[in-house]
Amino acid sequence: MAMYNVGIVGYGTSAKVFHIPLINSVPELNLYAITQRHPTSENDGSKDHPNVKRYAAAEDMVNDSAVHLVVVTTPPITHFELARLALENGKDVVVEKPFVPTSKEADRLIDLAKKNKRHLTVFQNRRWDSDFLTLRSLLSTNTLGHIADFESHFDRYKPSLAGAKAWKTISEPGGGAIYDLGAHLIDQIYVLFGLPKRITAFLGSQRAENPGGYEDACTVLLHYDGGMTATVKVSVISLEAAQLRFWVRGEKGSYKKCHEDIQETHLTKGMGPGDQGFGVEPEDWHGTLTTVDDDGNLNARLYQTTHTETYKTFYTQLAQAIAGQGEVPVKPEDARQVIGLIELAKQSSDEGRTIEV
Repeated sequence: MAMYNVGIVGYGTSAKVFHIPLINSVPELNLYAITQRHPTSENDGSKDHPNVKRYAAAEDMVNDSAVHLVVVTTPPITHFELARLALENGKDVVVEKPFVPTSKEADRLIDLAKKNKRHLTVFQNRRWDSDFLTLRSLLSTNTLGHIADFESHFDRYKPSLAGAKAWKTISEPGGGAIYDLGAHLIDQIYVLFGLPKRITAFLGSQRAENPGGYEDACTVLLHYDGGMTATVKVSVISLEAAQLRFWVRGEKGSYKKCHEDIQETHLTKGMGPGDQGFGVEPEDWHGTLTTVDDDGNLNARLYQTTHTETYKTFYTQLAQAIAGQGEVPVKPEDARQVIGLIELAKQSSDEGRTIEV
């Protein structure tokens, strides 16, 4: 398989902690260029990666014929223009989630990618969370039976805005908890169950002081045929030693899991795919599977978390797709559906009513 040169736009946490280590773990991908407008002595991509080309403007990088793949890691409000620029200049494109602020923008990028015969995908890396893969396996084997209630949480204790990125403190298109963490949770539910029939949502702020009006919390109810409700909940005021992640209840069993996937923690500490223990959580983090036998007796036990894949799979599959050996890891049409659901959730919250999908 050929090697493809990758250009990164932006040099914040997304690029440094997630994309660059994952790209460097895939032999077919070569970190070739970084676009960083305002490097500082503490944050300088050219110092961290001295053998990589540095550009001050994305316009210059996309005109470099040696760049095959552009990865957009800047704040959401910039995603559409940067992705459009790269596609119009013949590049394959990865867009950090959330895809774009609106479904209309998503449609335009999808059409442009098709017109220019370019690959377009969105970094919904949480599809490769170990707990999500574990839950997906339980559902595929019908271990839980008919699902009645599905809860998915990203609850944290961050009562202060101190240390938050600037775009995570003000109200702007593509901002707010529902676009940030909610996009991950909605995408996972969409992967499992498809589009819901109705949506009811509550968006707002839990912090006592929030001068920028940033919507730091959301609760979204996705109503499906058959009586199932899937709940997405993001909170910044949740003081728990073990934060709830999943609670899924079915006719034959339930699965309850605390703690977030550990890959982000490992990446932040400098571990990466290929390092021993990467992505493997402690045994006492495993979820609890409760089942019922034919006599009505309940059996609750720790259920081992699956560690078969990591976030590296995203870029492995993307390299294969560029080589003509399969599809992109996340179809842009799927990411567009997630943005559409977010728009409906915002409408539901604004109007105080349930919205038909």
